[in-house]
Amino acid sequence: MIFRLPVLILMCILFVPACNSGTESAGGGRKPGAGEMAELNRYLVKKDRERILNYIERKELEMHETGSGLWYMIRSEGSGELFRENDHVIMEYRCTLLDGTFCYSSEDSGPMEVIVGKSRIESGLDQGLRMLRPGGSAVLILPPFLAWGFPGDGKKIPSNAVVVYEIEKVSLRN
Repeated sequence: MIFRLPVLILMCILFVPACNSGTESAGGGRKPGAGEMAELNRYLVKKDRERILNYIERKELEMHETGSGLWYMIRSEGSGELFRENDHVIMEYRCTLLDGTFCYSSEDSGPMEVIVGKSRIESGLDQGLRMLRPGGSAVLILPPFLAWGFPGDGKKIPSNAVVVYEIEKVSLRN
C-alpha cells in the first residue's frame, strides 16, 4: 500500500493536466487556436473586399475606402458642419445586400432617427453619418464586420452579409 500511494500521486500529477489541456471541444474535434482564427478572419475580410470591389466595378461607382474598411461615395455635400457625437440625425435611406436584395427603407418604415455615437445602429453606418452634413447624401458599403457580422440581424440581413446604404435627405434635429 505504501508503494501504491506515490505511484498514484505521480499518475495524477502527470495525467490530470493533460486531460484538461483545452484543445478538444465537446464534440471531440480540435478547437482552432488564436493564430488560426486570425488567419480565417483575414481570409474572410479579403473575400468580402473582393466582393465589394466587384460590386463597385459592376455599378461603375467612384467609391473611397476608410482605414476601417467602410466604403463611401458622397453624392451631395450638404451644408453646415459635419455630424458629430450626440447629434440627432434624421435620414431617408434604402438598405440592400450586394446582390440587390432589398432589406429595409424609409419608404416602408419612415425616416430613421439616430443619435450619432449613441444609437444601436451598425458601426459602419455611424461612421458614414459622421462624413455627412445636413442636406448631404451618400452611398455606404458596410462589410460584415462594420454591419451585422456573423449573426446577421435575425430578420432580413443574413449572416456575414455586406450591406449597402443609400442615404438621402439627412437633417439635424434640434
